[in-house]
Amino acid sequence: MTTGLTVLIVDDEPNIRKTLSMALEAEGQRVVAVSNGKDALAEASRRFFDLALVDLRLGTASGLELIPALRTTCPWLKVVVITAYASIDTAVEAMRRGAFDYLPKPFSVEQLLLLIDKVREVRTLEERVAALQEALNEAAPEADLTSRSPAMQRILALARRVADSDTTLLIRGESGTGKTILARAIHSWGRRAARNFGVVSCPSLSAELLESELFGHVKGAFTGALRDHLGRIAACEGGTLFLDEIGDLPLPLQAKLLRVLQEKEYERVGEVETRKADVRIITATSVDLAAAVKAGRFREDLFYRLNVVDIVVPPLRERQEDILPLAERLLAWFARQNHRRVLGFTEPARAALRHYSWPGNVRELRNVIERAVLLCTAETIGVECMPMHLTPAPPEPKVGDLVPLSTIEEMHIRQVLATTRSLDEAARVLGMDPVTLWRRRKKYGV
Repeated sequence: MTTGLTVLIVDDEPNIRKTLSMALEAEGQRVVAVSNGKDALAEASRRFFDLALVDLRLGTASGLELIPALRTTCPWLKVVVITAYASIDTAVEAMRRGAFDYLPKPFSVEQLLLLIDKVREVRTLEERVAALQEALNEAAPEADLTSRSPAMQRILALARRVADSDTTLLIRGESGTGKTILARAIHSWGRRAARNFGVVSCPSLSAELLESELFGHVKGAFTGALRDHLGRIAACEGGTLFLDEIGDLPLPLQAKLLRVLQEKEYERVGEVETRKADVRIITATSVDLAAAVKAGRFREDLFYRLNVVDIVVPPLRERQEDILPLAERLLAWFARQNHRRVLGFTEPARAALRHYSWPGNVRELRNVIERAVLLCTAETIGVECMPMHLTPAPPEPKVGDLVPLSTIEEMHIRQVLATTRSLDEAARVLGMDPVTLWRRRKKYGV
């Protein structure tokens, strides 16, 4: 499905505004039409636009002077100058001031639609480059959501069913289960995939900085606000904003987020201008939000507004079928990254991976495999390359087990030494000369 653009028309002729609006809206574009530069800047500061069609002559004002002001307000905006007084000089000057293109009057609907297609293609490429750059910074094989677990397969099926809607989602699960990865996948499966996907970690910022990060601020709104800041809601206009650990969102900001969800409106910090928001919100938490509501730490109305669709990601210990395939993908990826020839795991290492409880989930598995690849000096990773807590100590031998006699002797000497108060007392219990016991201690490294 082709995504319509949001277009701002700036022309002092009512008939031109009406004609252009009708032609664009008939093709699925969203249009706002104004007659002067002041109203144009007001609209551009209030909502997101992909394209601005600006007449060269706006009464006594010049459309050329409006170009840099619009670009400052909306850095991603593509400004196209339209005029009946076309000349090479004005075209060059328009481009110099930041115009995207130049359209002389009279022009046909076909020319206008070709321009729309051109702008759409450029905007799509820009957003894909931004998304790819972010993906390169965070790329990891755990982003592959292939799963053999029936529980995880049901979750992925539900996520795909709701991906194309604008419904607010709440993703629940323990820390490290991949909630951010799932949110990014839901965005990529939906109709907003060509637009931006933004992530805000609620616990990582103070309340003041978090408000600015979400809603933006104007220059001088607070100490250190040296320039205007768009905020993530504006940056993700038309796309998806993922709020991680939403349970840590301060109560005053919860009310503001609720307004965005219900009324699609907000204000930047330090201004009274109301802005429109067209952004899908996906949230995640590793805490019990229902309990937080009862404790007064989370608004009940916001909880119910977020919890329209509840997606619970199972912990890795409940997805035993996925542990080894995921470990193998991680191994291959880290081996390539570090230029190591590591081809697999020994059987004891595979058993250790399967039987460990993974309290840190996929994130912990990733760290263990990265460490193992770096420490491995052979073609297969053994348990010696893994953290000690992953490999439980073997059971102590008993009398009668098929082990060397020295093993039983060492174990017995260690136990006696641990429960006696002196070397002489231990020697008497063992029936040994103290010098002989001293030699045995040295031999076994006790």
